[in-house]
Amino acid sequence: MNHEKMKELEKIINNDYNNITGIVTLKNGEAVYENYFNGYTADNAIHVYSVTKSIFSALIGIAINSGYIKSVDQKILDFFPDYMVAKGEETIQRITIRDMLTMTAPYKYDSEPYEKFFTSPNPIRDALDLLGGNGTIGEFNYSAIGGIHILSGLLVKATGQQILNFATEHLFLPLGINVPQNIVLRNQEEHIAVMNDKNTHGWVVDPQGINTASWGLFLTPADMARIGQLYLDCGMWQGKQVVPHSWVDESTKKHSRWGELSYGYLWWVIDEKEHIYTALGDGGNVIYINTKKKLVVSIASLFIPNAKDRIEFIREHIEPIFED
Repeated sequence: MNHEKMKELEKIINNDYNNITGIVTLKNGEAVYENYFNGYTADNAIHVYSVTKSIFSALIGIAINSGYIKSVDQKILDFFPDYMVAKGEETIQRITIRDMLTMTAPYKYDSEPYEKFFTSPNPIRDALDLLGGNGTIGEFNYSAIGGIHILSGLLVKATGQQILNFATEHLFLPLGINVPQNIVLRNQEEHIAVMNDKNTHGWVVDPQGINTASWGLFLTPADMARIGQLYLDCGMWQGKQVVPHSWVDESTKKHSRWGELSYGYLWWVIDEKEHIYTALGDGGNVIYINTKKKLVVSIASLFIPNAKDRIEFIREHIEPIFED
């Protein structure tokens, strides 16, 4: 490892990406760079925002493989038999798990009502009320908060387990990831306080005690790197198939598209030819996997609006350091 290049990298981080709290880089399964910033250490977890979505995708794949869910083509409403569909509503009855995973389900709004979901006494019910409408199934329609939380309710209904318990047994424990508790947020003040607390570990739950699928998971950079390595190794971890190989393949190829970016099953596909894909969260939280180069980069970051592009940062300043 070239120490001059490392010094230059850290100068760039401090000058241009100064909300980063930690970076772990793995090459061929081995740690080649690990460093922490802003007073954070290897033991401090951070809220990874929408990186949660990509990890939740793995849980859906595990649930399908375990027989809890038949397939991605099951209808969403199969799991909510008590939900009363409004008269004349047809679109919602055709929406499948695949549509949710690929962000191609329509909603009854032009702009997602974040505040409604954060303050709702029953966000899954409210998300179902906003699902469907007159939109077209198959068109990319990114759901940042509410819509994807429907998958949380679905997973609870399918498995009969709390999500954190299911995730711990089937994903976190095999990888040595510690997510020790559910996090209850009773008001905006608690929400803000938790997001800025470097000692918080856990996963946010909604008022029904259901872990949030679209945000709310706290992980260390090493935890995120383990997820990246798991996917790079086709779902295999220390000789055990944790996530089905076929699910990793299917999740990380293009199913839909937004502008110049392709989307898999809650994973962003950066380069189909080299098979580069990533989990992305607000503020610049990233799990980046370059299959061809056998490279995993995880970056944890404090939230700031309009954070600088981490993919550009990785490709310009980290990947070249670890070229073969």
